Amino acid sequence: MLAAALAVLCLDAHEVAHADTTAVAGTARSTAPVRGLDVSGHNPHVDWQATAAKGASFAYVKATEGVTYTSSYFTQQYNGAADAGLIRGAYHFARPDASGGRAQADYFLAHGGKWTRDGKTLPGALDMEANAHGDPCWGLSPGAMTSWIAAFVNEYHARTGRHPAIYTPAGWWANCTGNYRGFGTTAPLWIVNQSGTPTPLPAGWSTYTIWQTAESGAFPGDQDVFNGSLQDLRTFALHDYTPPPPAPNWPLVVQGQAGRQVTTVQYLLNAHGAALTVDSRFGTTTRNAVVSFQNSQGLTPDGMVGPNTWKHLVVTVRQGDSGAAVRAAQDELKAHGAAVTVDGRFGDGTRKAVLAFQKSRKLTPDGVIGASTWMNLVS
Repeated sequence: MLAAALAVLCLDAHEVAHADTTAVAGTARSTAPVRGLDVSGHNPHVDWQATAAKGASFAYVKATEGVTYTSSYFTQQYNGAADAGLIRGAYHFARPDASGGRAQADYFLAHGGKWTRDGKTLPGALDMEANAHGDPCWGLSPGAMTSWIAAFVNEYHARTGRHPAIYTPAGWWANCTGNYRGFGTTAPLWIVNQSGTPTPLPAGWSTYTIWQTAESGAFPGDQDVFNGSLQDLRTFALHDYTPPPPAPNWPLVVQGQAGRQVTTVQYLLNAHGAALTVDSRFGTTTRNAVVSFQNSQGLTPDGMVGPNTWKHLVVTVRQGDSGAAVRAAQDELKAHGAAVTVDGRFGDGTRKAVLAFQKSRKLTPDGVIGASTWMNLVS
């Protein structure tokens, strides 16, 4: 697949997606990551034996796009991967502007996208990403986009017995589906994030199955990691598989993003003296506040909230405290399902919510939000 630079409102920092052809393309249970790749007609001549020798265990191969395009390289790539011992699957590049989701699922199934329980075939994947040559959401409203995806997913499931994996970046999902949560319990997530971490995940998913980590590397095409062991990968080829949750980490939050993590950054900046309007949008004003904070802490003033900035930004809060940092904590707790009021006062109700969250994450249940609890909240 060809990596494309897409609109910042649709992709979080460093997320890269598959480009359409017609317009021109976590922590595993094992200590050794189970690595793979995804390829298309932009990678026409893959030496599959050499790729396997370098450590690739699986591959996804582009089969179709819309209802008019089939990759002329699909058969040789798909069979070549299998002949080299890789577990492989096919993917479909969605064109919601061209025809309905059901029609595209049928086209995909007719041109290489079938799943068989043979132990070497992964369920098909639906590539949902921005239109790099027009409206990022393909001219559809969030509701219409959600219905389109559901039509594809339901048709594929009805005809194969498997839910297709959904390949998407979290930023595009938020913008173009309105953070729809309905697919997270059934469709495996193939998360696109090349910032060094699979998180944040799109709304509805608590974990991911495959993580696209880079647009180039040891293997041809894009680089991927499976969330589990090699035996787990074999399980995924045979039937549904529940991957482990991603390890907590400090996310990268940058200009152009929107959502919960931006809200938390804005509250915490205000706790350090900024006067931001908390609107969940990382615009120029928020970036300027980040740069100012980084300068005050002796950090590199790059305007991005990464691990080092997070560690200086978070404020330990406990019962009896009040202010913007408490609001940040309450907002995060609420996003994780706690029934707390975001009022900036750390009372008994907030403490109980903190204790419940800490127990759920196997943290020391002390009711105090320190660095470790903050990291689990924002990751």
